[in-house]
Amino acid sequence: MRHNKKFNHLGRQTAHRNSMLSNMAISLITYKRIFTTTAKAKALKLVVEPLITKSKDDSTASRRHVFSILQNKEAVTELFKTVAPKVGDRPGGYTRIIKTGFRQGDNAQMCFIELVDFNENMLKAKTEKKGRTRRAGTKKKEAAAVAEKPAVEAAPVEVPAPEAPAAEEAAEPKAE
Repeated sequence: MRHNKKFNHLGRQTAHRNSMLSNMAISLITYKRIFTTTAKAKALKLVVEPLITKSKDDSTASRRHVFSILQNKEAVTELFKTVAPKVGDRPGGYTRIIKTGFRQGDNAQMCFIELVDFNENMLKAKTEKKGRTRRAGTKKKEAAAVAEKPAVEAAPVEVPAPEAPAAEEAAEPKAE
C-alpha cells in the first residue's frame, strides 16, 4: 500500500527517478535555469530547495551530504561558492516555476524552473518598482495644483503672421 507517499513517481523506477532528478539538479545549479515539464519541475523543486538550504552552512558534513545526492564536484562547488552566498538571507523559496505552454508532440505542460536570485530581468523590475500611491494622496496633489494656478488666466494673445512680399516687388528687377 502507498499510504502517505505523496511525491510524484514520474512513471519511473526509484533508481531512474533519483538519477534523473540528480542530473536535473546539477543542470539547474550550473545553468541557473532549465526548460522541462511542469511535473518534473515540481519534483525537482522538492530536491533542490533542501540542498540550497543545506549549502548555507559551509561545513564538511553539509558538503558531503550535498555531494551524496548530486555526485558532481563542480556542481557542489558552484552551489557553495556562488549560489549559497547570494541566497543567504532568503528564508526559503529559492526556485521559481514559470509555465510556458504545451509541448507539440504529446501536449505536456512545459515550464522554466530557475533560481530566483539569478534572473537579472526580474531583479531589475523589482528595483524599479514605483512607490505606493494612496487614494487620499491624489486629493492632496489636486489641491496643491489648484493652489499653484493663478486665479484669473490671461486670454491667449494671437500674433499676426508676417506678410509675404508682394508679387509685384519680387517681379521687378532692382535698378542700381
